[in-house]
Amino acid sequence: MSSGNQSPSRSLSLALIWAADRTGGIGRDNAIPWRIPDDQKRFREITLGHPVIMGRRTWESLPASVRPLPKRHNIVVTSGTAALGDGVSTARDLGAALDIARDEDEEAFVIGGAGVYAEAMPYAQLLYVTEVDATDSGCDTFAPTIDPDIWVGLSGQWQTTDEGLRYRWVDYRRR
Repeated sequence: MSSGNQSPSRSLSLALIWAADRTGGIGRDNAIPWRIPDDQKRFREITLGHPVIMGRRTWESLPASVRPLPKRHNIVVTSGTAALGDGVSTARDLGAALDIARDEDEEAFVIGGAGVYAEAMPYAQLLYVTEVDATDSGCDTFAPTIDPDIWVGLSGQWQTTDEGLRYRWVDYRRR
């Protein structure tokens, strides 16, 4: 990770947020394989007003109607040089993305994909995870493993969507 020109007096609290099935699957064919309206609402409430960091494929997977995600500074980690529009910054690597976020806010969220999650995990203080009670989602993309020696989780109650899909929120803090 690059060090950039970060100010030692300005710290950044980094959180990762994702939904995963029981196999750790987070995506299939560059899309989320389930729809949980309450989880979408929670994602919006948690990230609103803060920088969100994502990889290029996650950026491309966002519906055009919400790209960029409103009321959040969208930072896309990409090797490409093309401008992605107003309200969007590009960063050549995670370190540069964190520098951009740090200059703007004290808290930032990594919202995907798998490679960015894995690279950001050692720097995160919080994980906001939605556990989806499914094993047959056909996922081809997976979240990083959450090591219980490093993370302690606080689990919420299981809830069920109108379609019968069970899920719960588990918030993890670094030990």
